[in-house]
Amino acid sequence: MESIRMVDLVGQYAKIKEEVKDEINKVLDSATFINGPAVSDFQSELEKYLSVKHVIPCANGTDALQVIMMAYDFPKGAEVIVPSFTYVATVEVIALLGLKPVFVEVYPDTFNIDIEDLESKITGQTVAIVPVHLYGQCADMERLMRVAKKHDLKVFEDTAQAIGADYKFSDGNTIKAGTIGDAGATSFFPSKNLGAYGDGGAIMTNSDELAAKLRMIVNHGQSERYYHDSIGVNSRLDSIQAAILKVKLKYLDSYNTARQEVADKYNSAFVATDEIITPVTADFTSHVYHQYTIKLKDASKRNELNKYLAAQGIPSMIYYPVPNHLQKAYSYYGYKKGEFKITEDLCSRVISFPIHTEMESEQQDFIIENVLKFFSL
Repeated sequence: MESIRMVDLVGQYAKIKEEVKDEINKVLDSATFINGPAVSDFQSELEKYLSVKHVIPCANGTDALQVIMMAYDFPKGAEVIVPSFTYVATVEVIALLGLKPVFVEVYPDTFNIDIEDLESKITGQTVAIVPVHLYGQCADMERLMRVAKKHDLKVFEDTAQAIGADYKFSDGNTIKAGTIGDAGATSFFPSKNLGAYGDGGAIMTNSDELAAKLRMIVNHGQSERYYHDSIGVNSRLDSIQAAILKVKLKYLDSYNTARQEVADKYNSAFVATDEIITPVTADFTSHVYHQYTIKLKDASKRNELNKYLAAQGIPSMIYYPVPNHLQKAYSYYGYKKGEFKITEDLCSRVISFPIHTEMESEQQDFIIENVLKFFSL
C-alpha cells in the first residue's frame, strides 16, 4: 500500500498530466505569462460554471478578501463581523486594512457562523459580514442575507473551502457558494478542491460597478495602463496557473463527488463507535468536503489520537487548535478565554482525516481500522 497523504496531488496530477502539459506549453509557446489568453479563458469558464457575471482572478485567496474590502473603502475602525473559528487569513485582511474584526460564534454541528450571535453583535459601526463556508458546506446564507439587508450591511463570502458547493434557498432556487453575497472570495491553493500548482485566487460578484473597481485594484489601481484611478495592489493570477486551473475546472464536480464518497464511507464506519461525532450537513447546502472533520466526545483523547495515527503512518490535522479571538496577534482587541465557549470547545476536540480524489479503498480501510482500534485500546 502506498503511503497515505492528507491530499494526494501526485495521484491526481498523474491522471491529467498530458492535458496540463499541453495547456502549459501553449502559454510557454506564446510567452503570454501575465494576463494572457489562459487567464481570460479560465475566467470565462469559471463564470459559466458558477453562473456569476464576473470573476476577477488574483494572486491568492487572502488577496481576494483584501481587495474586496479595499473596493468599499470603509472608514478606519469600522466593524466587520467574522467567525472566530476559521483560518487566520479571513481575519488578517480586516486588521490589515485598519478595520475592526468583531468575532462571533459558530454552530456546534455545522461549524458555520451563528446567525443569532451575529445579529446580536451588530452596532452602528458595523459595515460588513464575512461568512466562512467552513470545511466545504455553506453557511446559512438565506437567513444571513435577511439580517444583512435589515441592517444595510455588505456580505463577503469566504469560499476558499467550498468551491462548487450548492446553496438551496427555501423557494427551491439553487446558487453556487460564493455568488450569493455582494462578493465572494476563493483560493486556488494546491490542496483546495480546485487547486493550482502554486498560489492563486479569485473574486466573484454580480455587480458591474464593483467588478470594475476590483479589476482596477488588482492591477495597481489602473483601468488604462499608466493611468491610476485608485490605490491598488499587484495581485494577478499568472497564465500558467490559469492554464492548469482551466484543465482542473472540468473535473471539479467529479473531484467533489469523489470526496463525498470518501466521507460517506467514513460516516458509515464510524457508527461503530460512540466516541466520534461525524460531520453534519445542513439541509440547505451540499458538502464538498474540503476537509473531513469529526468531533471527539472526549476532547482529552484528541491529541492522543493524532499521535497514534501518526505512529501508524496515517496523517491527521487539527483545523484549528487556537481560535482567532485568542491568537496573540489579535489580543489587542481584548477578547478573553471563555467568551466563545462553542468555538473554544471545537478547537479542543476537532480532528480531520485524509480525504481526497484519489483515495484508494485499501487506504481508507486502513485509516478506519486504526481509528476504531484506538478507541478499543
